[in-house]
Amino acid sequence: MSRGNDPNRFGTEAFYAALGRAFVAMCAVVPVLFVIEALDVWLNAGFDTTAGIMPRSIAGLDGIFFGPFLHHGFDHLYSNSVPLILLGTFVLATGARRFLYSTLLIMFVSGLGVWITGSPQSIVVGASGVVFGYLGLLFMRGIVERSWWNFGVVLLVGLLYGWQLLGVLPTDEPISWQGHLFGLLGGLVAAIVFRRRRPRDDDPYRSESTLTLP
Repeated sequence: MSRGNDPNRFGTEAFYAALGRAFVAMCAVVPVLFVIEALDVWLNAGFDTTAGIMPRSIAGLDGIFFGPFLHHGFDHLYSNSVPLILLGTFVLATGARRFLYSTLLIMFVSGLGVWITGSPQSIVVGASGVVFGYLGLLFMRGIVERSWWNFGVVLLVGLLYGWQLLGVLPTDEPISWQGHLFGLLGGLVAAIVFRRRRPRDDDPYRSESTLTLP
C-alpha cells in the first residue's frame, strides 16, 4: 500500500475518508442508546436495575456487557454522547475489526473491575467506562504505533473535558470511578494487544513501490 492510500497515515485522502465514515457510524450508534433509554422510560422496564452491573453478585455479571448500553436517565446519556462520538470516531477510523475487539476488551476490563471492586449496594450502568477506555487506547496507541495524531486527539479531549478526567480517582460522588479507572486501563491494554503491525524492512511486499511487474 502506498503512503497516499494508507488510512492510518495522517493527512492522506484515505485517512480523511476513513475518519468521515467512522464519524457517520458513531453518529448512528449513539441514537441507538437514546432509543434504548426511551424504551426504558416509556415502558418503565427498569433496564438499568435488571441488566446493570451488580458488584460481587452472580446475577450482576451480565451487566459487564449490557451495562454500557444503559444509563440512569437522559442527562447521564447526554454527558457521555459527545465524547463517545468524538473518541469513538478516531478509534473506529483505524479499522472496524480493531475497534470491535478493543471495545469488547475495554467493556470486559471496565465491567469486571467494577464487579470486583464496586460497592455491593450499587448498580452501575453507562458508557463512561468505554469513553475512558478509548482515551487510554488513543494515548497508548500514540506510543506503541508512534502516531502523533493520536496524541493530538487526547490533548484535544483533555482541553475539552479535562475536569472529567479526575473521574478515575476515588470520590464520594455517586459515580463509578472504578469503571472509569478500569476502562482507562483496558484501553491501554487494548492498544498494545491490538496494535497495528508494521511490515518488516526485508518484506518485499511491504509497499507497491517494491513490486516487480512482469
